[in-house]
Amino acid sequence: MLPAANASTSDTQITGLAGKCLDVADANSANGTAVQLFFCNGTDAQRVSTPGDGTLRVLGKCLDAVERGTADGTSVQLWDCNGGPNQQWVVNEAHDIVNPAADKCVDVRENNSANRTRLQIWTCSGAANQKWTATAPAGQTADDTTPQNADFVVSEKQFNEMFPNRNSFYTYSGLTAALSAFPQFATTGSDTVRKQEAAAFLADVGHETGGMAHVVEQNTANYSHYCDPNQAYGCPAGQDAYYGRGPIQLSWNYNYKAAGDALGIDLLGDPGLVQNDAAVAWKTGLWYWHTQSGPGTMTPHDAMVDQAGFGQTIRSINGSLECDGKNPAQVQSRVDSYLRFTEILGVAPGDKLSC
Repeated sequence: MLPAANASTSDTQITGLAGKCLDVADANSANGTAVQLFFCNGTDAQRVSTPGDGTLRVLGKCLDAVERGTADGTSVQLWDCNGGPNQQWVVNEAHDIVNPAADKCVDVRENNSANRTRLQIWTCSGAANQKWTATAPAGQTADDTTPQNADFVVSEKQFNEMFPNRNSFYTYSGLTAALSAFPQFATTGSDTVRKQEAAAFLADVGHETGGMAHVVEQNTANYSHYCDPNQAYGCPAGQDAYYGRGPIQLSWNYNYKAAGDALGIDLLGDPGLVQNDAAVAWKTGLWYWHTQSGPGTMTPHDAMVDQAGFGQTIRSINGSLECDGKNPAQVQSRVDSYLRFTEILGVAPGDKLSC
């Protein structure tokens, strides 16, 4: 449930269509900045405060209906708080955010769940693109009592059992804080499928990081090889700055650019965030899991949800070097971890485990 706009609360994230967040474009606090839908990323651009005066505020400014408009399709923007009726919002029990002056709801334009889709006001219809729910930002809890991601299928105790000797950087809290960026992770399908997906992801990232012992690529001689000069944006952080980091060892300037763009974080300019911020690191692993097929034919997420089998996640992550008999020992190592993790979670592993 959303906090009422006339009640004083701590900051929240507000999630809507496709589990994405109400977001201020590019974390820009200038008057007129677009308010949009974007992957939840825990940044200040998605921290909404309700100071008790009927306003909703981000980055110290108010959500505002452009030019005090009341017509369907009037855009929502960020603006200096001025007490105007176009900056008043009422949150109701139906999870609508209503502007009383217009008697209209905050609405995701054209029911489009793509990142950067503009928010507007529209006649309240009860449609999914007008429904909003408060969740806790990374590192906080909703209403200070309800843990964020309380329904994650892996408990902290189970996570610790899976990785008893992990590097302290890979925190359980960092993982759960990252889940809001990909709300479909380990929440799609039956309880069995959800647990299988979590076990598969953790088995693959455990393999990539030596049991979560390594935050960065260990072969420093490779560091200078990951800058593709053919990309127009180049390598602004330096020729040797795009080496493997994090749970799936994100590498190459173009992958830092793509992951950063998807997450709303400047990883091309500041790749070190992946080794210095646990939530960011986990988000890059989840980004690959949900969006990249690598040398395979499907994303690892789709492989588990569509029951193509754990073997297809291996193919999508490192199939060109491990699958089809290229390195059976490495494949078996991943399978062994997956089998151990499914046992910890109390779920059958399914079939098609190898590639």
